[in-house]
Amino acid sequence: MPDFISDKHLFHNPVEFAMSKIGGMYKMPILWRLKDKTWRYSELAHHIPHISDRMLSKSLKELLNDGFISKKIFPEVPLRTEYTITERGNKAIIIITALRNYGFELMNDFGIKEK
Repeated sequence: MPDFISDKHLFHNPVEFAMSKIGGMYKMPILWRLKDKTWRYSELAHHIPHISDRMLSKSLKELLNDGFISKKIFPEVPLRTEYTITERGNKAIIIITALRNYGFELMNDFGIKEK
């Protein structure tokens, strides 16, 4: 496959492109949590270990911009914001599930016990 440019970035293959959209430390854990229910920002912050507010905000914004999640703001006091997975995000869950299962296999192969 020839190289291609998207968002001013040069990609060499489709895997690299896909990982730019759902890879990194926090995007997959966010999508994994949203696969079953709608979450509020504070719930995501509480349930994703070691994530800073800055990284959560950045990851949510990128997932929103790329169409993997949607956001609904409720005009209440205090303001309530909820995040939901989209059809595109649900397609990514298939890949995340495969990676997760492979990760468990590798952990077992390397003698790492699941907590």
